[in-house]
Amino acid sequence: GIPVSLVSGVSTFSLPISSVEDAVALYVARLGSGVRGGQVVGVGESAGGWLALALAVLLRDRGLPQPAGTVVFSPWTDLTLSGASHHERAALDPVLSAAALAPRAAQYAGAAGVGEPLVSPLFADLRGLPPLLVQVGSAEVLLDDATGLAARAAAAGVPVTLEVEAGATHVFQLHHGTDPAADAALQRVGTFLRRVLERG
Repeated sequence: GIPVSLVSGVSTFSLPISSVEDAVALYVARLGSGVRGGQVVGVGESAGGWLALALAVLLRDRGLPQPAGTVVFSPWTDLTLSGASHHERAALDPVLSAAALAPRAAQYAGAAGVGEPLVSPLFADLRGLPPLLVQVGSAEVLLDDATGLAARAAAAGVPVTLEVEAGATHVFQLHHGTDPAADAALQRVGTFLRRVLERG
C-alpha cells in the first residue's frame, strides 16, 4: 500500500557522465508531479550503481529532497580501478576484468576524468545521503568498490548495510528464480525498501 517511484540506473558503459543530469531532471519532474522524495528509491547495478549514487550526491549539493534510500548491486564506484580486488579476484570473475574496464572508464568519464567524485563516487563526500544497501559477490573484481563505498558511507554517518555473498559473481541477483542466494538477496532488498519507504 506504499506508493513508490524508482529512479533506476542500468548496467551499461555507454551512458555519458551527463546522464546524471538526466536523472536529476527526471527526479525533479517527479517531485513537481506531487511525488515526495520519501517515495523514491534510487536503484542501480554495476555502472548503474554509480548513477544512483551520483544522483543522491547532486541532489544533496543542490538542496533538493533526498530519496528514501539507495540500493546498489555490484556497484562500480572507483573508475580509477585502484581496488586490490581487481587483481585479487581476477581469476574468479567470469564477467569483468580491469583490462576490459580501463578503456570503458575513460570513455565513461570523458573530460571529467576518472577520479572526479561524480565519476567515482567512492571519492565523493557522502555526508547527508539516505540509507544505503550494498550487495556484492565475493568473487568479483568490483568487490573493493562495494566494500570501500560501504566503509566510506558509514564513516560519513550514512546508515549503510553491506552484504557480501560468498562465492557470488557480478550482479548475481540476475539469477533470481534459479539461484536461492539471488532470491534471498532480493527478499532482503524488499525488506530494506519497506523499511525506508515507511519512514519516508
